[in-house]
Amino acid sequence: MKVGSRVLTRSDGSPALSRLFSIVEAAADLRARGREVIVVSSGAVGFGVEALGHEKPPESLDERQACAAVGQTRLMGLYREGFSRYGLECGQVLLTQGDFDDRMRYLNLRSTMAALLRHGVVPIVNENDAVSTEELAFVEGESRHVFGDNDKLSALVASKLDAELLVMLTDVDGVYDRDPRKHRAAKLLNEVREPDGLAVSGQGSALGRGGMRSKVGAATIATLAGCHAVIASGLDPGALRRVLVGEIVGTWFPAGRALDARQRWIAFAAAPRGSLELDAGAVTAIRKRRASVLAAGVTRCEGEFKRGDVVELHGPGGAALGRGIVFCDAPEARRWCAGERPSGVRNHDALVHRDHLVLEE
Repeated sequence: MKVGSRVLTRSDGSPALSRLFSIVEAAADLRARGREVIVVSSGAVGFGVEALGHEKPPESLDERQACAAVGQTRLMGLYREGFSRYGLECGQVLLTQGDFDDRMRYLNLRSTMAALLRHGVVPIVNENDAVSTEELAFVEGESRHVFGDNDKLSALVASKLDAELLVMLTDVDGVYDRDPRKHRAAKLLNEVREPDGLAVSGQGSALGRGGMRSKVGAATIATLAGCHAVIASGLDPGALRRVLVGEIVGTWFPAGRALDARQRWIAFAAAPRGSLELDAGAVTAIRKRRASVLAAGVTRCEGEFKRGDVVELHGPGGAALGRGIVFCDAPEARRWCAGERPSGVRNHDALVHRDHLVLEE
């Protein structure tokens, strides 16, 4: 379950305790029925804003990080108080982009979470905002493809742990066919099977960055991991319970064909360290014949990547093609693409092998 900042705070910025404890109660009910539960919780900055006496969320990065550090302590205290009423322990797990970039740390995350769940602990996950700046350093309303929002974090955790269901609780009822703030006739979509066609707003709030576009993107990641996803209102006291018993609430994204674990890491978890632009012939060979990326088909090589890093692949004009794990360091790749074969490279070696390549749908 992913809980947004605006669910856990009131309009004046104070903690919405009844909503937080209702989420705890729902999680406890699931545990009592033998289900494993993970909570990805925003709200630390908002709780810190109140604790430090700010009238509104500060704009400077260091002040927002200070709010996050203080607020995270208060937030965990409330979760611990809530779960202790049901005889349950909760554990704090703070993550950064580096925990997903590094393949070994990414694998270790699964082991840690599995151990917590094995002991009956409810993990409370958040981005480590006190040291990670991706989520806190932003211009309000700006949308960039980075790790820094808990929507994507929740999808990555759900993907890594092979979750069956991801529920994202927000301050709206779900996804609409049009922006309901601008169109009174906008209709709630109860089911979305092709999220790429949705025209949704990316704007977040002063306390967090994840707008509806972020949530739809997270739902897409989850479905490609074989996980169902639901976007529903966290302001409606009964919405979460109805979701968990299978009622039609909010917007449901059915689970699709799952990528394997390595493909999911390439496609979603690792931050790309560079990019390769391919000519039309290379794009056709990759899409039609599932060929590897050969140096002869690369027209531009950008970034300072290392062997084993993930790079983005583009077609002519910058059209997105996919991602893959690169065979060599950037200087060698540039020489290779310029027609100079690096030492130790055999004729059949590829710059990105097809087994380490994930294409855009």
